[in-house]
Amino acid sequence: MTRLIRAGLRACLVATLAACVPGLAEAHTGVYLVSTDGATAGFAHPLLGADHLLAMVAVGLWAASLGGRARWQVPASFVVLMTFGAALGGQGLALPAVEPMIALSVIALGGLIALSVRIPVAAAAALVALFGLFHGAAHGAEMPVMASPLAYGAGFIAATALLHGIGLALGALLPRAPVAKLAGGAIAAAGVALALPL
Repeated sequence: MTRLIRAGLRACLVATLAACVPGLAEAHTGVYLVSTDGATAGFAHPLLGADHLLAMVAVGLWAASLGGRARWQVPASFVVLMTFGAALGGQGLALPAVEPMIALSVIALGGLIALSVRIPVAAAAALVALFGLFHGAAHGAEMPVMASPLAYGAGFIAATALLHGIGLALGALLPRAPVAKLAGGAIAAAGVALALPL
């Protein structure tokens, strides 16, 4: 168990440090792993952007801390609205302030974890869904031109589910305090670093 906790902390630390490196902090560089159907590009998009990666792991961590139905309803609400946002972005319909909202999602989710904020499941799902909408808009707007929208969407949905699952697993393994609070604080700090101009 101690080894798993250490591994989880290392993963959070590496993600935080990566977010602070200028070359990696720019989530949407336009560089994708290309496949003939777009699935690889879709899967890579959330993993290559520190802001997406941290927010999606944080969704799982917070959902785990809320417990009960929140463990599946909160991540599911993110995925549903992310998919809708991607459809909008893929059609060229731009939401205002996408990048600031994505950075805010990392800061807010990290803060909610760090402060052990507990709110009703419906409110948590609604908040996370709002953030998912903006993450999805970024995914959709940056879909490679030659990619199949369905394959690209399946790729980023799979990666998002994986990251939520990692967050849920970490939340189950980490003691509620102080380790989970430290992880939340590190995520929030990384979000602030991402929001600052380079």
